[in-house]
Amino acid sequence: MKADEFAGSDRQSEAGPLKANGASLGRSRQGGWRLWIKIALDRSLAFCGLVITSPLILTVFLIIRLSMGRPALFRQLRPGRNAKPFTLFKFRTMSERRDGSGKLMTDAERLTPVGRVLRATSVDELPQLWNLLRGEISLVGPRPLLMSYLPRYSPKEARRHEVLPGITGWAQVNGRNTLSWEEKFELDIWYLEHWSLWLDLRILAETVRCVLLRRGISRDGHATMPEFTGSDEMLHRTGSTPEESTSTLVAIERGE
Repeated sequence: MKADEFAGSDRQSEAGPLKANGASLGRSRQGGWRLWIKIALDRSLAFCGLVITSPLILTVFLIIRLSMGRPALFRQLRPGRNAKPFTLFKFRTMSERRDGSGKLMTDAERLTPVGRVLRATSVDELPQLWNLLRGEISLVGPRPLLMSYLPRYSPKEARRHEVLPGITGWAQVNGRNTLSWEEKFELDIWYLEHWSLWLDLRILAETVRCVLLRRGISRDGHATMPEFTGSDEMLHRTGSTPEESTSTLVAIERGE
């Protein structure tokens, strides 16, 4: 199997190239022997990481089960390379608290004390080592967001799916959740246009520093990243408002 095929083939299917909101997702800089090395490093580090952190993973799993009940893991479909869906795993950080009408309460109200610690230390991301081992994500790349965001991207923003999504990325080490969505997407596009193995190593080193300094965990006034309701370009094209764009969604657990 070729490296490009393993990570989500760039070849066109009989129905044509994969698209996100009308934007064809073509071949990016991620390919050839460099992609082979990236995948090999990802899988090797994922295996080692699962072995080394297995006691911590088990401990956190039990703490969540005892403090919040089932499930301990949060599972959700996310778009991978070329917008191909996969199931993302994270530790659950929010309760299922609802108001009198049965509607889920806000993220800030549902975020538990245990969940707050897990997010602050990025331990909630550890189950993604399984996604990494399966080749669905990489250590470094644009964060995989919600499937419902796909039709909201402008053609330029949709290019973030030309590369493997990652556990950490260029946007995460340059502000993370303190950035606006537009700023995040600009950084994602910069990453895919300048991708190299050296850049990945630089991002990994910077990620360690950000975690230790607990930088960029949340925006002021928000427990998690506010929902992406669409770029100005797409809202102008469709003639909809952010409120109309949001009304059809059922919020689960949002924000990266």
